[in-house]
Amino acid sequence: MLKILLPVDGSDNSSQAVTDFIQLLDWYKEKPELHLLSVQHPLDGNVSLFINQADIKQYHQEEGLKSLQNARDLLTQAGIAYQYHITVGDPAEMIVRFAAEKHYDQIVMGPRGKGNIQGLLLGSVTSKVMQLSNIPVLLVK
Repeated sequence: MLKILLPVDGSDNSSQAVTDFIQLLDWYKEKPELHLLSVQHPLDGNVSLFINQADIKQYHQEEGLKSLQNARDLLTQAGIAYQYHITVGDPAEMIVRFAAEKHYDQIVMGPRGKGNIQGLLLGSVTSKVMQLSNIPVLLVK
């Protein structure tokens, strides 16, 4: 079975990419195994000196679940089974690393997310994932 990773960031663009991908599922011979991924940015500065690791981990979990919620709702409404994951780090690097470590066959993402600085044609995270990944990346728009 084909394993597909859908990185999402909770933005409207990210939700639109999930919606568009749902429409493309007929392209596949058999239903792929779908996995959502939320990459949370590490906390800045010396926060870990003042807040314990358990609280930081809980914060990232809660923020990750928030950013996954729209995508989860869309897949559930469409009757599509999925799993979800939350990790912390640089979004592009973590998407590529996670996909390689878990042996995904394809990464599916929208051309833009919620980044403040957007590239001329592609969002900076999408562009970086395409440069770093050895796994095929499908952009849905």
